[in-house]
Amino acid sequence: MRAETITTSRLILEPLTAGHAAEMARALRDPALHEFIGGSPATEEELRSRYARMAAGPPPGGDDAWLNWVVRLDRAVGCVQATVTSGRAAVAWVVGVPWQGRGIATEAARALVAWLGEHGVTEIVATIHPGHAASSAVARRLGLVPTDDRVDGEVVWRSPPSR
Repeated sequence: MRAETITTSRLILEPLTAGHAAEMARALRDPALHEFIGGSPATEEELRSRYARMAAGPPPGGDDAWLNWVVRLDRAVGCVQATVTSGRAAVAWVVGVPWQGRGIATEAARALVAWLGEHGVTEIVATIHPGHAASSAVARRLGLVPTDDRVDGEVVWRSPPSR
């Protein structure tokens, strides 16, 4: 499975490359973005190195797919990602502070989940900090439900079982 360009009525999700580092460093530079995810804004050089590793994919021999997209409105405004293993995808989304509150995360995540479904993924999970109301709202809009499971203190949200 390889990331492909995904479009919505107002967004373009482009497969992530190391070439996106400069504009993503600008989009994600606000320290407030790290309130729930920890750390601090990465430099362009740090992102270029990270994105090169991500674009190369997981180590050989596994059945994981690492899929990453830049979310583009009129410019890069965030990213979405999915780690896919055996029909199950762990998804995440990040939208830069200036573009939050506009439904961009929900629109991008819905497009991602729809694309994953078209490619045989049957289960979606996300881990979200228990205090992150905005990301919890996105998960709810995707149809995910919170579970009692925790990973590093974050709540595991899961797609409901198929009937």
